[in-house]
Amino acid sequence: MHQEIERAFSLDGRSAVITGAASGIGRQTAITLAQAGAHVVLADIDEAGLAETRVAVEAFDGQVSTRQVDVTDREAVEALADYAVEAAGRIDVWANIAGVILAVPIVDALEDQLDRLIDVNLKGTYWGCAAAARRMTAQGGGSIINISSAGADFLTRTLAHEVGPFGVRANAIAPGFIDTPMIAYRYRTPDGGVDEAKRAAILEDRARGSVLGITGEPSDIAYAILYLASDAARFVTGQVLRPNGGVAMP
Repeated sequence: MHQEIERAFSLDGRSAVITGAASGIGRQTAITLAQAGAHVVLADIDEAGLAETRVAVEAFDGQVSTRQVDVTDREAVEALADYAVEAAGRIDVWANIAGVILAVPIVDALEDQLDRLIDVNLKGTYWGCAAAARRMTAQGGGSIINISSAGADFLTRTLAHEVGPFGVRANAIAPGFIDTPMIAYRYRTPDGGVDEAKRAAILEDRARGSVLGITGEPSDIAYAILYLASDAARFVTGQVLRPNGGVAMP
């Protein structure tokens, strides 16, 4: 590989905080950014899943630190940022990947379910952006990456304007259909197992909605995050990247 290309995508000597790192896209992002050379600081409320991700990163000889964090707790997210600076020296990348899904019709949703959705997906991302921005603007650079929702899109654009003069970039990613534990409820059996026939049928149906005829994998999103984290995206900020196989989206 040409050295210029390798340098553009390398995260050697840098650190990356990843929330939602216990499974799915967060876990694969931890592995991918570690393979790119970053010291990854992993956070999730799921301590057991976090430990499994740590093992996966260490299998590639990656530098890794972990911390159990509830992203809905502002003080806990600020403490995560302090921990990351202590563990890795600075924060170069912050990926807000922690998220939940509300798998009920709007008319059936309970107030506590909606509160949880907003607290994790919007407020959790907000606290992560704020914690990252404080450290990155002070050090004069960095990249903040949010997994998208309607609220997160506006937050990302506003943040990009605020932190841009300090050399900090902020972008979002709106994934297409990715087979992760978050959507496993669609093919879960009553005893907690997996209905493989139903899973295959769902994936096939989703693939038909893509002009490429495929569904996504966590690595597809992790590579997009690597791009936005790296110097290859030095001129990219305030954007929403949509790796979705060509599925039409609003």
